Amino acid sequence: MTSSTETATLQDLPDMQAPPIVSHDAWAAAHAGMLVKEKALTRARDALAAERRRMPWLAVEKDYRFEGPDGSLSLLDLFEGRRQLIVYRAFFEPGVHGWPDHGCIGCSMVADQVSHPAHLNARDTTLVFASRASQPDLARLKARMGWTIPWVTITDDFDADFGVDQWHGHNMFIRDGDRIFRTYFINNRGDEAIGTVWSYLDLTALGRQEEWEDSPAGYPQSRPYKWWNWHDDYVPGAAPDRKWVEVSDAGEAAFREDRE
Repeated sequence: MTSSTETATLQDLPDMQAPPIVSHDAWAAAHAGMLVKEKALTRARDALAAERRRMPWLAVEKDYRFEGPDGSLSLLDLFEGRRQLIVYRAFFEPGVHGWPDHGCIGCSMVADQVSHPAHLNARDTTLVFASRASQPDLARLKARMGWTIPWVTITDDFDADFGVDQWHGHNMFIRDGDRIFRTYFINNRGDEAIGTVWSYLDLTALGRQEEWEDSPAGYPQSRPYKWWNWHDDYVPGAAPDRKWVEVSDAGEAAFREDRE
């Protein structure tokens, strides 16, 4: 970090092998070539998400219990009435680096990049963090770090049974009434880019639930962009904002060539 009176230059990095400096036309050509590869990657990522939505489901047979701010909760309770649930195992407990003032540095970075949960909730999906620390400890940590993510205390073998007793990870679930199914699991480097609405939804069984997606027949889908709203203005079951539909329709028309 330079002071206000210093100017950073590449001379500060004497071993750095910088790319060539080129004309505007040469730069535009290089960018166009890179864009072709980026579009291919985007389509490959979409295809992988489509394959993920066709993964078989695993029934959850045990009655797992958690502690929340208001008392004991079941795994079903964590859904908060929604169809899908994402549970991130965050390490904040005795024996973890940073205890008792902080959680794991990596898990804390994940928490820092979580987008507002209202957008996930609008897609019938709930996000919950789970740790072994007590609720008073979790409340203290959330207040210190400015986090508002729903966060429960693990009280049984949930972490061991779902591959997150020794390492972080996200488990995805879906429910059919009172029946719960595990649909996907991701950890390691798969966790590092998690945090946006889209990164979460792409890992779920139902995906983004938009019409352009390749999903099995009967999956819920609606027009892209139209379901978006300000995070403090979602109303369950309400029609899309009419003015926003007009604005987004105009934007789509202007960029019809490729929605990606």
